[in-house]
Amino acid sequence: MKILFICTHNRCRSILAEALTRHISAGKIDARSAGSQPAGVVFPGTLTYLKSQNIPTDELTSQSWDDHEAFAPDVVITVCDSAAGETCPVWFGQAARVHWGLPDPSKLPTETEQQEKFKEVGAMMQQRLALLASADLDSAMDKSSLEVTIKQLLVSEQTV
Repeated sequence: MKILFICTHNRCRSILAEALTRHISAGKIDARSAGSQPAGVVFPGTLTYLKSQNIPTDELTSQSWDDHEAFAPDVVITVCDSAAGETCPVWFGQAARVHWGLPDPSKLPTETEQQEKFKEVGAMMQQRLALLASADLDSAMDKSSLEVTIKQLLVSEQTV
């Protein structure tokens, strides 16, 4: 399974999702992240949070979604509302698309507030990604059934 996480600037939430997916799935899911207008740098608070969770950050970079066309993801997950509303490249048409609207910790004024929000957002992502990593996504053979399966995981997350 190949997943591409999208956030407009690819500096905070999408980077966080990429790192957490790699960590949680232990190689079961090939995860990458990108943005439509990448910032070119990873938000320092993202790295601080990931390091506090003992999650590797060495390979994390802010990239354009154009850099991932050859990746051919099975699933594209937008993690910010503005990215969800953007016109995506044509090559996304082959992938299942799901939106996970998540708050942006980098928008908070102090590092303390940011790290508290990272803990909250990180916990939400970890719960979703654990469900995703344990799901039998290989049985969802087409784009529509894959979207439905992932959306059902979110429903089951809310009842846990």
